[in-house]
Amino acid sequence: MHVKVVLCDINPKVIAAFRQSFEENDEVDIVHGSMLDQTTSAWVSPTNSAGRMDGGLDLVIKNYLGGGIERKVQAAIKARHHGVMPVGFAVCVPTERVHPGYLISTPTMVGSSEDIGATMNVALACAAAFQAVHLQNAESPGSIRSVVLPGLGAQTGRVPPEICADLMWTAYDLFREHAFASFEDVRKALEAILGDLGPTSTQYKQKSASGLGALGITPNKPTLGGHQQFEDFDDEEDDEDFDDESN
Repeated sequence: MHVKVVLCDINPKVIAAFRQSFEENDEVDIVHGSMLDQTTSAWVSPTNSAGRMDGGLDLVIKNYLGGGIERKVQAAIKARHHGVMPVGFAVCVPTERVHPGYLISTPTMVGSSEDIGATMNVALACAAAFQAVHLQNAESPGSIRSVVLPGLGAQTGRVPPEICADLMWTAYDLFREHAFASFEDVRKALEAILGDLGPTSTQYKQKSASGLGALGITPNKPTLGGHQQFEDFDDEEDDEDFDDESN
């Protein structure tokens, strides 16, 4: 299954960091602009563990899609996580629109407006979003053919753009190599690459950052094998099918 990945943000520093971290991934589109302009199958919204869309990008998305989208997200979190979804999990809900057909809500923080700059939450949240895409397509093949993600945690969470981009690349590259049965398996795979992921809520502020090295992390290319989930749209048939969703 081919899934087109688009990275989109209004912050030029995040875009520059994306371009550096994903410089060898020509199959990933990087767009400086608003997510609201992206006609993909699914949008990813960074939120909190309760699914409250009350600030930042998630508030922008709620205002665009309507208040009912927040109620859908919170209902899914209540049904699957008793009202509190841990960082490293995500829910995928239908929007009743064509673009996006689905909203994927993945918490980057437990509460609201937390400083997560010294956590691995971005990797967990990004990987959870990709896992939600995989699970949705497993349930309904082809329902998500393209997905757009912002710089997770780079605004409200105060994650430095370079660290945000590197952690999102780590999650992306993991899913290019392997498919997972559960969110728990995704976390284990990330730990094999990044080491102990530590707590998901912190009050410690990242004071100096220039990529993962600032956190003492040197990610390695995963060698887990398996089939690819996110691939290049090289063949003509796939390009033709994707034309109605491209930017």
